[in-house]
Amino acid sequence: MTAFHVMSGASDVYARPVINRISIADVFDALRLGIADFREKPSHYVFLCLMYPIAGIVLAVATSSANLLPVIFPLMSGFALIGPIAAIGLYEISRRREAGMDTSWRHAFDVTRSPAFPSIVTGGLMLFAFFVVWLVAAQTLYANVFGDVFPRTISAFSSEVFGTPEGMQLILWGNLIGLGFAVIVLATTVVTFPILLDRDIGLAAAMETSLRATIANPVPVFCWGLIVAVSLAVGTIPLFVGLALAIPILGHSTWHLYRKLVAPPIV
Repeated sequence: MTAFHVMSGASDVYARPVINRISIADVFDALRLGIADFREKPSHYVFLCLMYPIAGIVLAVATSSANLLPVIFPLMSGFALIGPIAAIGLYEISRRREAGMDTSWRHAFDVTRSPAFPSIVTGGLMLFAFFVVWLVAAQTLYANVFGDVFPRTISAFSSEVFGTPEGMQLILWGNLIGLGFAVIVLATTVVTFPILLDRDIGLAAAMETSLRATIANPVPVFCWGLIVAVSLAVGTIPLFVGLALAIPILGHSTWHLYRKLVAPPIV
């Protein structure tokens, strides 16, 4: 039976995995390996990830009809915040392919039987909470700049944002705040979920490992963050459909980036 481990894994010993130093070339090699995983059985992976672009469209439509147009962009950019948990099943597929095991798409759901699954769920809830805080921050910023009256049409909203000094102020501060959120999530989760899937070391230890990996490799990790941000931004055009390709490729690549950043355990 799985057990919830916060500070440490099943051994009750706080693990501190060894961190490797990597280069930007390693980041692009991880991306290459992720694309190779995707090419193995792309139809399965696209099928698994269709839920994300569909959810994005539903969220955008619901937001527009609810007269909450100012949070459409935060919703779109928020995919980068919840992406580490959204791709958890893809890490499992890459792990199995690396080990020479069966990579049928059904195995993406094997994560539910992982000893660390409760910790993975808790980490996912933390990311979702962070996503909600980001939406609230974006909404608050808009209200502070433009007041409490929201535009009723997309054209009015576009004119307000791109055609006024207040709009430029909103874009500037919104991107700076969003960058802050993205940096925090990247630094604390770049290897958190892959390592939990690979070793039950506890959520706190996994997040600390991710932070140490970022501190030891700031340029490669932030290069990876830029790749993720650009891929997800392009994936939202048109109508979020590109996410069905971007998410699985980034998910597989994240697994290989984890392998490069964290040394294997000493047996």
